Amino acid sequence: MFKKVFPLSSILFLRFLGLFLVLPVLSVYALDLEGATPFLVGVIVGGYALTQAIFQVPFGSLSDKIGRKPTILIGLLIFLVGSLICAYSTDIYMLMFGRFLQGAGAIGSVVTAMIADLVEEKQRGQAMAIMGGFIAMSFAIAMAAGPIIASHYGISTIFIITAILAVLAVGILFAKVPTPPKIKHIYHGDTKTSDILKDPNLLSMVIINAMQKGLMTAAFVIIPVFLTKPEYGFNWDKSELWMVYVPAMIAGLIAMGPAAVFGEKRNIPKQIFLVSIVLFIASFVLMGTTNSSAVFITAVIFFFVAFNMMEPLVQSMISKFAKVHQKGAALGIANSAAYFATFLGGTFAGLYLDASSRATLGLTIGGIGLIWLIWTLVKMKNPTRYSHLIIPEIEVDFDKLKSLESEHIAEWFINETEHVVVIKYAQEALEEDEIKSQIVK
Repeated sequence: MFKKVFPLSSILFLRFLGLFLVLPVLSVYALDLEGATPFLVGVIVGGYALTQAIFQVPFGSLSDKIGRKPTILIGLLIFLVGSLICAYSTDIYMLMFGRFLQGAGAIGSVVTAMIADLVEEKQRGQAMAIMGGFIAMSFAIAMAAGPIIASHYGISTIFIITAILAVLAVGILFAKVPTPPKIKHIYHGDTKTSDILKDPNLLSMVIINAMQKGLMTAAFVIIPVFLTKPEYGFNWDKSELWMVYVPAMIAGLIAMGPAAVFGEKRNIPKQIFLVSIVLFIASFVLMGTTNSSAVFITAVIFFFVAFNMMEPLVQSMISKFAKVHQKGAALGIANSAAYFATFLGGTFAGLYLDASSRATLGLTIGGIGLIWLIWTLVKMKNPTRYSHLIIPEIEVDFDKLKSLESEHIAEWFINETEHVVVIKYAQEALEEDEIKSQIVK
């Protein structure tokens, strides 16, 4: 399974590494461009996410028509062009256009769909966790490397590196990504897309995904500005930003592994999310109120730990909570919401920098986080544990299979490449022999 997921996760890793490299420093460097204001800088930090949100569904639909690989190629080429425009920007509006173009290559949902094509359902949760882990690693590495590269070589060099990473991703796409097997899904029950937002677990995951990404861009608008601008009380040099990001990155990487293992294997994602939200709240409140550099660094560490604890679990949990017919739609809605929140987080932080104090901004975000914590505590539950029954196709009576209905059976499908039928069922409610007796010849 890992061999199938690794190439696609690597493509996302390279793409997100390019996007994340600029986040720790973009706001403070962009303020020096012609025409810059805090509001426009906030738009630029989150701008790529607005076009990501807009183009997620069109790219997903395009991949159904012309294939996954060609669609991913188109998205990477658009991302490459956007990165080069950013690298050679001379004013705030040219940089904004480049950032919007970077996001227009919206391949996230296409890569997720291709992983679902390649990986059996029983392993899909693990596959999504691996993908999330790669994204989290790209985030952590970028936080350490971005400030160092920018301070020595300038922010334009980061965008050139981003373009190079896009070229490497294209190479992996054609050299390493395998062709998916032919899978025939047999679904049952009538469902509507609107049901996704009526399911409290799925709605909680949409909110968690959106809040996590929105807080990320808000943080990367305010952290470098708070630390480097004298009016906020710290007056660091831009070249010193690595001193806050490196320890935070290390702490985030250390926290990520145990959170993913405990969340998946012990089936306690809700508890992991609640701890992360508490850390988010503490992070922004401390960043807004402290006058101590040591406490501010501690707050940034809290932020990184919270983000990295969540990231490997988010996509996996959406996939687990979604009904059979709606995995793709649920992931699409959650990711679109996350990208819109990413844009809004940066824009909101930029507006607040123009209109209010550091303390007001930190406490406001902390208050929003408290509402998020209460919602998750009350509404979200841990997912049902499922097992998979695999039966050779030749042994199955398909008339009986098509009439198989149970509230404890989530889905069944035929793997036409391996000639087997796969049935996903709640292991605590049904026995394998009971299911076999209903469908074998």
